[in-house]
Amino acid sequence: MSGRRAGATAATAALCAAAALAVAQAGPGLTGLRPVRRLLFPRLTGQGDPGHVALTFDDGPDPESTPLFLRALADCQVRATFFVLGSMVERAPELAAELAAAGHEVGVHGFEHRYLPARFPAAVRSDLRRATDVIAAATGARPRLFRPPYGVLSGPALLAARELDLTPVLWGAWGREWTPGSTPESVFATLAGGLDGGVTVLLHDSGCTSPPGSWQAGLGALRLLLAECAARGLRVGPVGEHGLIAR
Repeated sequence: MSGRRAGATAATAALCAAAALAVAQAGPGLTGLRPVRRLLFPRLTGQGDPGHVALTFDDGPDPESTPLFLRALADCQVRATFFVLGSMVERAPELAAELAAAGHEVGVHGFEHRYLPARFPAAVRSDLRRATDVIAAATGARPRLFRPPYGVLSGPALLAARELDLTPVLWGAWGREWTPGSTPESVFATLAGGLDGGVTVLLHDSGCTSPPGSWQAGLGALRLLLAECAARGLRVGPVGEHGLIAR
């Protein structure tokens, strides 16, 4: 083989290796596309018991807003799953403890709200482990569920979740509270487009990553959502009651 051909072969091999590494790193991020995950990964999307709606919240716990969501849920005698940020738990550990004490499920949303495919594997592993430890210390129980920031997974994130015995769960319907001009009615209308038995719903109990007014629109939509589910005869509860993970 000539030197030129050997060099071309080596370059091609290096390119293929780089491509394989990129797929392993970011390939799971395709599940961030809702149609893809609904079609190919229904359990990851949170598709569960057809008579049940799994209610989930991201980005808390936030002392400004989370207590209001807790009050609304308590008024309706509904429990939910809160995917919390470790950094927020560090600031308000007593609020995370209150979530657990009220019977709500507490899952991992990462320590920082950062896009996982853009992070090195060691950083992803450290982030998830740190968040898991902080949550366990505050609530007295190891979390079992994981939802990546922005709903986008990566290869290292899946490996880290497996090491920590965390089950990834995304969602099938969301409120998109961060949309400019959102109101309780507009958030609920967005949710209702995907609302059906067996779906996992996403709202946000904190505005730490969203524009001002977002969580207020989500809180108003929550009451509309619970009323709609009651009218349809759909039970509402945490992911743990949705038939997705082993008890």
